[in-house]
Amino acid sequence: MRIARLTKTSEEATTAQEPDLGGLDYLIKKYKGKKGNLIPLLQGTQEMFGYIPKTAFEKIANETGLNLSDMYGVATFYAQFRLNPVGKHVIKVCHGTACHVQNANSITDALKEALKVDDGATTEDGLFTLESVACLGCCSLAPVMMISGETYGKLSGGSTVKIIKNIRLQESN
Repeated sequence: MRIARLTKTSEEATTAQEPDLGGLDYLIKKYKGKKGNLIPLLQGTQEMFGYIPKTAFEKIANETGLNLSDMYGVATFYAQFRLNPVGKHVIKVCHGTACHVQNANSITDALKEALKVDDGATTEDGLFTLESVACLGCCSLAPVMMISGETYGKLSGGSTVKIIKNIRLQESN
């Protein structure tokens, strides 16, 4: 079977915006030449953009002398780093022991259905990214999720969907 390679049309290529890397100058200056600078550089870059763009990897490699493959190796090894943009609101659903026992899977399933995305994916409108995480450290609130730093506990599938609807409503106003 032959598989056809998909290519971006010229219109798609022009609509994908390249991030402004000017903000990286301070970060590079701060860590350039320092021992153990790789992870702080990646963390700072992700803080700036919400993910680590390919062009940022290239700029950091060119200006610090760090090996590009080493940088990608670290960024793909640690779960904290993202290589693709995320939604405005990142939804982290805890699947630690306490939450698992309290049926965290039903929370994730309700979110997948309501948002029409798989775990790890972002909604078409770019508003939400859904992530399952190992633990949020809120075991007494199980099952729990965190959205943009705000914690929601003692959840059910229905209450979870209501929270999402409320956030959508606030965003539309």
